Order: sequence, then C-alpha cells, then structure tokens
Amino acid sequence: MVKKYQQSALEQLDASLAQFVPLRNLQPPRKGWVRAIRDALGMSGRQLGKRMGVSKMWAGDIERLEVTGATTLKTLRRAAEAMECELVYALVPKNSLKETLLKQAKRKVGRNMARASHTMALEDQALTKDEIVKATEVSAASLLNKIPKTFWD
Repeated sequence: MVKKYQQSALEQLDASLAQFVPLRNLQPPRKGWVRAIRDALGMSGRQLGKRMGVSKMWAGDIERLEVTGATTLKTLRRAAEAMECELVYALVPKNSLKETLLKQAKRKVGRNMARASHTMALEDQALTKDEIVKATEVSAASLLNKIPKTFWD
C-alpha cells in the first residue's frame, strides 16, 4: 500500500470506528440479544423458527449458542432479519489505530534501544533518560514512515 494512501485509509477508518467507541462497554442481555429482542417483540420461539425457516428447537439452540459465543455471524444475521433487525458487526479498537501503531513502534524501537543502551553503557557511553526518550520518539516516527514486514513480530 502506498504510504500516502495508507495514512488516508487509516485516518478514515479511525474516524468511522470512533462512532462505536461509546458501545465498547455495552454488555449483551443475560439471555442474549436474540432472546431479548424476541421477547420484547412478543414472538415465540416457534414463530422465530418459522420466520427463519428452522425448527423451534433450532431457534432455541440459536439463542443458547449466542449466549455461549458459539454462534456464527451468518446465523445471527438470519435471526436479526427474521425479527426485522439488522446485525451490526464491528471490531472496536481500544485506542485509535494511529495510537496502536505508535505504541507498537515504540515497543519495537524500545527493544532495540535497550540492547544498544546496554552495549553503550559497557563502553561508558550511556545515554541519559531524556536522550533515550527522544531517540525512541525519533526512531518510532521513522519506523512508522516505512513499516517493515516484521513490524508486528
């Protein structure tokens, strides 16, 4: 990916994902979304199954599988459509994608700096803490300009 395009795509994706941040801590109902919405609509398990084209037992299994995390997006989408809902799926980063990249760059540079600092200290050429922080910042920024294939190793 061309760096300029990658930066633009990263910023656009960060902006799009920002709208989901308030939902990050949203907990699903104890019996799951399918069951909660079905109950709120006054729809029986049999009726949900019929609308999905599956048996009442399978509709119940869908609800149990959702609670355990063992269902699929395809199944949830079918259940949502049967209840005139829409499944919304997103990965919501804990921090912005830019912050995640910077954190990884600093981590990667920090490992290299630690080795270099040890060697320099042995040669009585140790950097001060401020010099290490500044060098880490500069090196991390440089690393982000050309992210190597080994960036996440």
